[in-house]
Amino acid sequence: MAEDPLPAASPLEHVLEFIRVLESGGGAADIRPFLSAEFVLTEAPHLLAPEGSTRTLAAVLAGADQSRDVVEDQQFTVRRTTCEGARVVVEADWSATVLMDLRYWDRGETIRARTSSVFEVSNGVIVSQDSYDCYFR
Repeated sequence: MAEDPLPAASPLEHVLEFIRVLESGGGAADIRPFLSAEFVLTEAPHLLAPEGSTRTLAAVLAGADQSRDVVEDQQFTVRRTTCEGARVVVEADWSATVLMDLRYWDRGETIRARTSSVFEVSNGVIVSQDSYDCYFR
């Protein structure tokens, strides 16, 4: 299946727009245009996934739709970005309101994390994201 890349944007602009779509509660249909068919998300171990995880595009898209049942009012405060060619690093503070009881948070509480993500962009789409999240309790 051929991909229809988004209009030409710098890798940084593309990644920041992707983050804005996530922040607005974007589901699978909203984030799909930003991601390559070969997209892989690798998460380092963190509080909610002590073993870390590696997810393909299909799992990421399914998770995007399910996240609407878990959190709302996501906010990303980008602290710093670094770009080298097609590689974009974003350091941000993330928060959201929890819609269900989780291991360390109760429904209605605000969950917070400091995140760093390394994105690789190719031909106008994100091909990978390595994410390092530090959750506050």
